[in-house]
Amino acid sequence: MGYQGGGGFGSGPREMHKAICADCKKECEVPFKPREDRPVYCKECFSKHKDSSR
Repeated sequence: MGYQGGGGFGSGPREMHKAICADCKKECEVPFKPREDRPVYCKECFSKHKDSSR
């Protein structure tokens, strides 16, 4: 019975929040509360930004 992994703060489903993607302007859901001072990206646009930052 060792460490089980996970790394989350609970065992329930994550609370999702609606947001508008800063790039494609589509509505999406993110697992965090969006802030006005930071852009939010949908999955597709986020992966584009992640790849281009390398």
